Amino acid sequence: MENLINYIQSRVPLTQNYIDLIKKYFVSEEVPAQTNFLKAGKVERYIYFLDTGIVKGYQNIDGKIIVQHLVAEQDFFTSLDSFMTETPSLDYYETVTESRVLKISKPDFDILQKETEFWAIFVKEVTNEHLSCKLERVKDFQILTAKERYLKFVNQYPKLALNVSIDNIASFLGMEPQSLSRIRKQIAF
Repeated sequence: MENLINYIQSRVPLTQNYIDLIKKYFVSEEVPAQTNFLKAGKVERYIYFLDTGIVKGYQNIDGKIIVQHLVAEQDFFTSLDSFMTETPSLDYYETVTESRVLKISKPDFDILQKETEFWAIFVKEVTNEHLSCKLERVKDFQILTAKERYLKFVNQYPKLALNVSIDNIASFLGMEPQSLSRIRKQIAF
């Protein structure tokens, strides 16, 4: 819980009352590796804070797994459209490693939204951060070579680079695993 509180406090000031509400509404859960949090077609009922571990988010498009999210520790994730609109998700979320998440349900999320000032500010801040990352990722696909995308990924997320399979990293970076293997052979770390 301490990591979550520190994460929130780094973006918005918290009173002791707000900290108590966070502790009240977020539930801790230990999740084994390769466990599905969400399957396409189901409505997402939680937003998760990844305290420890690694999670991937993907879609199955015509039988091909397309990894769209690789979530490192100390970050939020969810199928946002499904969570906000309470409609079936197109996404799958699965733990890559043994993980600990802190989760908040939609009703508790709504309570924090209505009864506190900090929550709406915090949610807007995190949403903007995630949107900036998405826009940067799109830009990277447009202007960087596959090798440059991989090097940037390794520099930004060394733990992910060491703990996520080549297939998942390749999919996340928009390339075939064989291409990523060739790129890795060219690079001397």
